[in-house]
Amino acid sequence: MERLYPRLPVPITGYGATVIDTGPQRRQLTPLEPVMEAIESAEVLDAPGKALGKKIREIVPRGPVKDALSGTWLGHAVHPMLTDVVIGSFASASLLDLLAPDADGVASQRLIALGLAAYLPTAAAGANDWADTEVVDDTIRRAGVVHASGNAIAATLYFASLRARRRGARGRGAVLGFAGMSVLMAGGYLGGHLSLNKGVGPAQTVFDPGPTDWTPAADAAQLKEGQPVRVVVDDTPVLLLRRGERTFAIHDRCSHRGCSLSEGEVEGEEIVCACHGSRFDLRNGAVRGGPATSAQPSFQVRVEEGRLEVRRLQPA
Repeated sequence: MERLYPRLPVPITGYGATVIDTGPQRRQLTPLEPVMEAIESAEVLDAPGKALGKKIREIVPRGPVKDALSGTWLGHAVHPMLTDVVIGSFASASLLDLLAPDADGVASQRLIALGLAAYLPTAAAGANDWADTEVVDDTIRRAGVVHASGNAIAATLYFASLRARRRGARGRGAVLGFAGMSVLMAGGYLGGHLSLNKGVGPAQTVFDPGPTDWTPAADAAQLKEGQPVRVVVDDTPVLLLRRGERTFAIHDRCSHRGCSLSEGEVEGEEIVCACHGSRFDLRNGAVRGGPATSAQPSFQVRVEEGRLEVRRLQPA
């Protein structure tokens, strides 16, 4: 007889408790999740990854070069913008081979040359971003090594493609280009995973910028002169600092990589992050020094019956 009603959960009893069996508990994985899990669990990548990350941090210390690669001057990470140039140029060259095989091939050569020229600064910016994060997350370290290796292989294949084309072997150059584009797409997937799933790059304050209405934060007597204090206001970590008659309040989680700013050093009207040296204005959260690119959410402060209350300032 055909069942006309849904299957109900089956209760399992034992040890004085009842557990509802709702069937299989494991969700279905997306097609590439097993690949990502294999990469992120590959401990063999740790030794070269750690050595590479350390070397990058030595070559690009705090300063103007690091700020330039990070995008402090732009207010936005540089690496994602540059990847569009590399991927767009390489992919367009291969698409021309596919869609216009009878053309003279000059446009494809120029596009590949443009992609190769953009590859080095793109790789440098990406390596700089990755090196600041791999120290605290093994999965980011491992995925970043594979991501960078794949992109380097793709660039090498396109270099070989350009060389073959200039020697008159356009067919061989096209094949090398398609191989490069395939590897490049895999590398791009890994890059998206690092950014969108692992949070490498986005401002770390974006999902909890703080309350827009006056909200209790701490007892006014809790603050000591010139000493930063971390409090939690409606699930948002807030740094409070009293200086004379004024009290400053900005988001405590550094927008760069999420470190607690209250553990940093106060220099004048700036707080210096203890992790990577980003500097923020205590008055309004503005970035005063990289590698951070996004300002900290800042707050108005008032005292009501001995309690400090804060409200997020809106950008001018």
